[in-house]
Amino acid sequence: MEGNLTKGPILKTLTKLAIPIMASSFLGTLYNITDMAWIGLLGSKAVAGVGVGGMFTWLSQGLASMARMGGQVQVAQCIGRGDREKAHGFAQAAVQLAAAMGMAYAILSLVFTKQMVGFFQLTDAEAYAAAMSYTRIACGLIVFSFMTLTLTGLYTAQGDSKTPFLANLIGLVTNMILDPVLILGPGPFPKLGVIGAAIATVMAQAIVMSIMVLAIIVRKKENVLKGIKLLAKIPEEYLSGICRIGIPTAIQGMAYCAISMVLTRMVSGYGAEAVATQRVGGQIESISWNTADGFAAALNAFIAQNYGAGKNDRVRKGYKAALWTVGVWGVLISLAFICFPNAIADIFFHEPKAIETAVGYLVIIGFSEAFMCVELTTVGALSGLGRTRLCSIISITFTSARIPLAIILGGIIGLSGIWWALSATSIVKGIIFTCTFLWITRKRG
Repeated sequence: MEGNLTKGPILKTLTKLAIPIMASSFLGTLYNITDMAWIGLLGSKAVAGVGVGGMFTWLSQGLASMARMGGQVQVAQCIGRGDREKAHGFAQAAVQLAAAMGMAYAILSLVFTKQMVGFFQLTDAEAYAAAMSYTRIACGLIVFSFMTLTLTGLYTAQGDSKTPFLANLIGLVTNMILDPVLILGPGPFPKLGVIGAAIATVMAQAIVMSIMVLAIIVRKKENVLKGIKLLAKIPEEYLSGICRIGIPTAIQGMAYCAISMVLTRMVSGYGAEAVATQRVGGQIESISWNTADGFAAALNAFIAQNYGAGKNDRVRKGYKAALWTVGVWGVLISLAFICFPNAIADIFFHEPKAIETAVGYLVIIGFSEAFMCVELTTVGALSGLGRTRLCSIISITFTSARIPLAIILGGIIGLSGIWWALSATSIVKGIIFTCTFLWITRKRG
C-alpha cells in the first residue's frame, strides 16, 4: 500500500513524511502572523480583541483533536497491520465526528458569545467589540477548521503529507490576498477591520477543506477516505476506538486552552498591551511549536504504523532521529528570541509600551523553546503508541501548575512572573515527557 512507513531507511522515511507537514506548519505560522501583522495596524486594542476571540478557536482545536488523533492513530495502526477495511471504518467515523462536533461547537458559540467574551473582563470598549465580532464569525463557521484538521490527520496516517501541504499553501495565498483587502479596505473596498480578518480566515479554511475533499474524489489512487458516508450510523467498535485514543487528547488540548484563558484573564489586569503581547507572542512562538507539532504528526503516523506492525526497534530509532531534529530547531529559535527580541517585536507593535512588554515576553519565553519542541514531539510519539491518557495526565498536571506559579511569581515581579511561569513549566514538561517515552520503549524492549 502506498504510504507504508514500516519499510525503508528510518530517517529518510520519516523526513520524507515530515517535510511537507512541517512546511504546512510553517504555512500555518505565516497564516497567523499575516493576520496579526495586518491587524496590528489597527492598534493594540484590536489585537487584544482578536486575541480573546482566538482563544475560543484554539479551544475548538482541542475538541477537534478527538476525531483527528483518534482517527489518525487507529487508521495508521490498521494500515500497519494490513487491515484496510477497518482503516476505512475508522476514517469514516472520524470524519463524521468532526462534522458533528464542529457544528455543535458553532451553535454553542453563537448562543453564548457574550458570556464567552465576558469571561475575560475586557474594560476597553473597542477591544470588547472586536472580540465579539471576531468570535461570532470565526467560531460560527468553525466546522471548516474541524474538517480540515481531521482530514489532514487521516491523510498523514496513510503516509500522504503532500496533499494537505498543497491545500494549506493555496489557503495561505488566499488569506494573504484577502487580509489587506478586507481589513484595511484599499480603494473601492470597504474597511471591515477585525470582521474582515475573521472572514478571510474562515474563507481560507473552507478552501483548504474543499481541496482535500476534491483530491479524494478526483484521484484514482488508493485512499481510505474514498466512499465515506457522512450520514451513516457509526458502528460502536469504531466510535469507542476513536474515543479511547481521542478523548484524552481532546481533554488535554481543551484543558491547556482553559488554563491559558485563566492566565489571559490575569494578564488583562496589566492592560490591553499585555493581552496583545500574549496573543502576538503566541503567534511568534508558533514558529517553533507549529514546526515541532508538524514533526510530531509525522512521527505519530510513523510510530503508529510500526507499532501496529510490531517493529519496536524502528519505533525507538524514529523517535531519537526526530528528537535531535526538533531539538536543534528549538535551540535556534531560543537564540533568536533571546538575542533579537527588539527586532522581532518591532514587526508587530508600533507603540513603545507594547514593544517593551513584547520584548520582555520574548526573552523569558525564549529559554523554554527547545524544551517545548521536545515536549510536542514526544507527545506525538507517545500518542502513536496509543498512550494518549498518559500524555493527558502529565500535560494537564504540569500545565495546571502555571496558575499557582503565576500567582506567586506575579505577586513578586509582576507581569514578568506570569511569563516565567509559562517558561518554567515548559522546561519541566519537556524533560519529563522525554524520560517517560524512553522508559516505556526500553521496557517494551
